[in-house]
Amino acid sequence: MVKFLVVRFSSIGDIVLTTPVVRHLKQQVENAEIHYLTKSAYKSLLEANPYIDRIHAFDGDIKTCIDLLRKEEIDFVIDLHHNLRSARIKYGLKRIAFSVHKLNWLKWLYVTFKIERLPDRHMVDRNLDTIRSFIEEQDDGGLDYFIPEKSEVDIHSLPEPFRKGYVGLSIGAQHETKKLALESLIELCQKLDYPVIILGGPEDRERGEQIVSALPGKDILNGCGAYSIHQSASLIRQARVLLTNDTGLMHIGAAFQKKIISVWGNTVPRFGMYPFRADPSSVQFEVSALSCRPCSKIGYQKCPKSHFKCMMEQDLDGMASATRQLWNSL
Repeated sequence: MVKFLVVRFSSIGDIVLTTPVVRHLKQQVENAEIHYLTKSAYKSLLEANPYIDRIHAFDGDIKTCIDLLRKEEIDFVIDLHHNLRSARIKYGLKRIAFSVHKLNWLKWLYVTFKIERLPDRHMVDRNLDTIRSFIEEQDDGGLDYFIPEKSEVDIHSLPEPFRKGYVGLSIGAQHETKKLALESLIELCQKLDYPVIILGGPEDRERGEQIVSALPGKDILNGCGAYSIHQSASLIRQARVLLTNDTGLMHIGAAFQKKIISVWGNTVPRFGMYPFRADPSSVQFEVSALSCRPCSKIGYQKCPKSHFKCMMEQDLDGMASATRQLWNSL
């Protein structure tokens, strides 16, 4: 038995991006036992993953966490978070460790001086680089997301207009500068010719209600906070098209190889976090001519320049047109 501990504390999208690592280890290393360490809040994301043997929930107590992990007699640590907290875990376990190269200084160079020297490699490929010593080859699969059977949403439980197809519209993001503005979302939904299910967390519920209220008579369902993350994933899996900010639901959509229209604000696809192996017809929208962009590798709660042009100048007509093309494509 060879025991691996994969470490990724957060977030939804980043955890989904690590799923090819656990799949490769489980399928290509003989007698591999896969342990996964993540924050308690994200444990449920992985509970249905058949490639993971045991999930360890981190609640902030490093010492207790290390003591519990020592009892598992881990052989190798695969650090896909690579921060101070994961460094303390590695030091405490004193096992051979392999850490992802996050390219932070190259991202800093791009954000600070707009000097772009990033390699043309997705974050998934960089994650897989950490286990090259253990696997023979990289498979052709993409991301994994497993929905517990009890969390599947029956499409016939939706209002009648949505049962023949709908657009999934993910309106949330961890940072405000990665979100389309409310007025843009309303205008975009007005331009769409199809039923729309708005997706997001409880924190997005009010914004979703504002969109619905602004467009009486349109077939729009506010699912923000009404569905769990697994149920939201089920709705994404059944959507005809997914229109999304750079957020975790985008990566869940990629795991289902959906047709994705991704919208990029202060972050850029060049960071290597674009939808991995989504449907080949997927498209990206960004205001690429802005000299201030990217302004952060993660995001802000408010535009540092106060104009928010990276989202306010998005091509909403182009998004509506792309939605029609993807909807009608085979």
